[in-house]
Amino acid sequence: MKVPGKHRYLVEMRSILVSFAALLAFGLPQPAMAQTREAPYWASLRAEPVNMRVGPSQDYPIEWVYRRKGLPVMVVRVVEGWRLVRDPDGAQGWVVARLLDPQRTAVVIGNGLAAILEEPVASSALKWNAEPGVVGQLGKCTAGWCEFDTNGHKGWIRADRLWGAGEP
Repeated sequence: MKVPGKHRYLVEMRSILVSFAALLAFGLPQPAMAQTREAPYWASLRAEPVNMRVGPSQDYPIEWVYRRKGLPVMVVRVVEGWRLVRDPDGAQGWVVARLLDPQRTAVVIGNGLAAILEEPVASSALKWNAEPGVVGQLGKCTAGWCEFDTNGHKGWIRADRLWGAGEP
């Protein structure tokens, strides 16, 4: 159908509007979504500082600023590019996902020094003692013991002395 002058413009605009309405009604094509893990799961802070916000957006106020790269956190909820995390002290807030690392870490908890042993048995030789608050890479855990590496110092620690070990 041949439409003269300005009427052709109206027909083209109507066609564009109908196409746009169809996209809205049936959904816009979505890019392939990045795989996200289902919460809860363990992660660690990739950088420092990391802002924890009261909501899942840069528009929300900062509740806390973490200045400890590698600190373990539990991801308890996933919303687009944001993660609701819980820290070792029990505080919860939102962190942008790109600032989290899937590398498992753990922090020594409890009262007094925690023994780091050569082997995963109570009768093993003591390598050193770690104070509560020491953060390290978490290795495999077996029979109530976990491999723990802090700055290249490796050994075994009782799993109940670590926050970040076990299932979230």
